[in-house]
Amino acid sequence: MNKIPVFLIALFLMTGCATIFTGTKDRIAFTSAPSGATIYKDGVEICTTPCNYKVKRSLNDTEVEFKLDGYETRLITLDKEFNLVSIINLGNLFGWGIDALSGAVMKYNRKAYDLKLTQEKSASLVQPSRIDIDTKGNTVTLTVQE
Repeated sequence: MNKIPVFLIALFLMTGCATIFTGTKDRIAFTSAPSGATIYKDGVEICTTPCNYKVKRSLNDTEVEFKLDGYETRLITLDKEFNLVSIINLGNLFGWGIDALSGAVMKYNRKAYDLKLTQEKSASLVQPSRIDIDTKGNTVTLTVQE
């Protein structure tokens, strides 16, 4: 008996179609206004806007943070959808399992994120209406009217 067809059948049964045909990562573009925001995924810096990054697919939600000094930090969840190529697995449980473990059963349906960052709100400085300086007692008195 020829071992090659048996090997090919075993190889077919132990592979996930979506993993093979579409891979396990998607390239996503990140931009921000203003540019120069640092992008973090799982607390690890991945790039600075504008940038492209290959994000590993996952069954779980994937969140990224946009951070820039002087601006509010933005946390977004990447949009994803079912990867239709997984259907090629049909009744092949091994293929479904491999696609699920590799994350290839899902794919990121949005390939670009452009965020407008909002400046941090700083405490407004109160202007005194009167300043008294006592040079003998070494004191300064500020009077503020609301």
